[in-house]
Amino acid sequence: MDYSQLDDTALVTLVARRDERALGALYDRYSRLAFSLAVRIVGDRALAEEVTADSFVSVWRASDSYSEERGRFVAWLMSVVRHRAIDELRRLSVRPEGSAVELNEALLTTAQPDGLDDIVDVQRRREVVRSVLAGLPIPQRQALELAYFGGLTQQEIAQKTGTPLGTVKTRMRLGLLKMREELRRFDDELH
Repeated sequence: MDYSQLDDTALVTLVARRDERALGALYDRYSRLAFSLAVRIVGDRALAEEVTADSFVSVWRASDSYSEERGRFVAWLMSVVRHRAIDELRRLSVRPEGSAVELNEALLTTAQPDGLDDIVDVQRRREVVRSVLAGLPIPQRQALELAYFGGLTQQEIAQKTGTPLGTVKTRMRLGLLKMREELRRFDDELH
């Protein structure tokens, strides 16, 4: 199926069914426009990239709430980008610079174990990370493995796999979000 030939409504319908390639097609189609809006609002290219990626994660999560009767997809997406960008500006005005914890650090680091129980917990957590990683869709797993175990940047991953950079970013973000959810469940079971 050539996703680039599908209209927005068909793509959003596929995204609601958890079709990652459909999300990638929407990202390829609208990421520049979304990024431009984000840059105008936040005034920083790196932050605008985050806002853009977060906005597409929101599209992934809320795709079933989109209704063509309420307007075109691009208008809905721009609304999501605008709200994300404003939320990011608010967050930055409340938090001191540098206080945000990177998602990957929060996911993949653990405190130093103090005793035998902590060592067992750390080992279990590593097993859960390996298990969750193995259970991810192949494109997400591949992107994360190339980044964290191969030491490649997102740009290098895009070049190596022949995948658009936006798609690589989306895959990594979705994979990390799934891992975070599973690790939270694991932590809740421990405590």
